[in-house]
Parts: sequence; C-alpha cells; structure tokens
Amino acid sequence: MTLTELRYIVALAQEGRFSRAAERCSVSQPTLSVAIQRLEEDLGVILFERGKGQVTLTDVGEQVVAQAARALEEADRVRQIAHRGRNQLEGGLKLGVIHTIGPYLLPELIVSLRQIAPDMPLAIEENMTATLADMLRHGEVDAAILALPFELPGVVTRPLYDEPFKVVVPQGHPWQGKQEIASDEVDAEEVLLLKAGNCFRDQVMDACPQISGSDTEVRQGHSIETIRCMVASGFGLSVLPAGALCKPYSTDLISVVPFKAPAPSRRVALAWRVGFTRPKAVEALCQAVGLIDNPSYLHVR
Repeated sequence: MTLTELRYIVALAQEGRFSRAAERCSVSQPTLSVAIQRLEEDLGVILFERGKGQVTLTDVGEQVVAQAARALEEADRVRQIAHRGRNQLEGGLKLGVIHTIGPYLLPELIVSLRQIAPDMPLAIEENMTATLADMLRHGEVDAAILALPFELPGVVTRPLYDEPFKVVVPQGHPWQGKQEIASDEVDAEEVLLLKAGNCFRDQVMDACPQISGSDTEVRQGHSIETIRCMVASGFGLSVLPAGALCKPYSTDLISVVPFKAPAPSRRVALAWRVGFTRPKAVEALCQAVGLIDNPSYLHVR
C-alpha cells in the first residue's frame, strides 16, 4: 500500500469515473485502474462496484477511503513540518528567562525580534536559573536568557550585555540626591533582598560586603517589584539591576543612586544546547538583543 494508491482511490471516490480520476491524478486511465485493482487484491476486499462508465463505493470501500483521506492529510502535515524545519526562523521558539530579567528585557526584545524573525513567536517560560537549567537539559526550552556564571554539560553560552547594579532609596532618605556610593557603604541593617535561591540575591551579596547572610524574613521579597514597593513605602533600601529602573517601572517615590566605579554588574547571556538544530534562531535572538537601544545595557561586542 502506497500513498499514491491512496490518492487514486480517494480521487476515484470523489470523481466517480476512472477517466476523471486519472486526469485529476495526471496518470493514464489504465495506470490508475491497475493500481486500484492491485490495492484491492492487497487488502483482500472490493472497494468499488464497477458499472458502465460509473463506479460506486462498497460499504467497506467507504470506510477505507475515509481513512485514506485522513492518512493523506497527515502525510501532508508531515511535509509542512519538514518545510518549516528547513526555515529555522519559522515556527515557535521556547525561550526561558529568569525572573529578574524577563519583565524588563522581553517587551523590547519581542519588538526587535519581529524585525528579524517575524514568523518566530516566542513561547516564554519565566523561572529560576536552576529550573531553567533542567528544562534546557531536557529540551523543555530551546534557549534561556540568564546571568553568568552558568555552566551545564552540553550547553553553550553567548554573552549578550552587562547590566550595572544601582542602589534605590525611598524619598527622604539621607542618600537621596547623592551622586554615587561605594559598595561597602550598603548596610546590611536596612537592605532589602530577594529570597534565597535567586541568583541576583547572591550577586548583590557578593557585590556588597557589608551584607551578611543572616537576613530576617521582613527584609526579603519574592520579586523585584515587591522590593521596589517596600523601598517606596520607606521600609528600607535595596540594590536593583539597572534594567528594572527604567520607565515604566521607575517611580517618584524612590531615588536611584549609582555605585562608584567600578560599579558591580552582572553579565547576561543566552544559553542553548550544543546540538540544537536551529542555530539561525539562536543568532536571531542575539541580533534582536543587539538592536535594543537601552542605556541600562552595555552590549558585549
């Protein structure tokens, strides 16, 4: 049984005459007739009742032709999938991104990506680095945007940009309006941090030596936005990535104080599996990030 034979019986069932079915399939009438007869012999059933110039489906023939039509549709889908596979910039891409990057980078990234790959929509998974590592390893995401260092066997990374950290204080704080601050001045007594398990928390603690690991619950938040609200309410100060301090996320209730040079920062990178079959999609993501004109990101060239 071949797809060609299935096409022949579907055409004959729809046309009702051997001559019209043969013309539709671009073959001679004897070729089509012999092929259908061979299929009937192979199946051991009669599919068509032959009359003078006219054919009619048998009961079993109706069932076989209906199944043949579905099989031809599925075969066509296989071709469509293969066609999309030839164009690496066509079809959805599963992109992971960590919580402290996603809300601030993605709006601009999606806009710039549409210029490069308009037929490659992003299915976005926002999660913590450890979870994204597992998802990347098991093929649940195709690529992930996260902060370095990041090492995983079978996975490669490409730096995208460096993002400086900045101090945020509430209105009326003694540091409001200060031109810059040294990292060792950030006092552990009033700093607000993300909860344990978040890589940005670890980076802030590494950057500011005065911050100890013995934090109490009241000085921790689940997200950057929660911490921003706590600072705005006057509960303390914090250190946030520069990308999270641009509009529409900035507010008059907090003031931003840059660090003295060299300012602490994080390097953001794209990670993907070594054997990923769409390298052009990876390149398109990198190019799209490079198109973003945001002073908070210092692009790695």
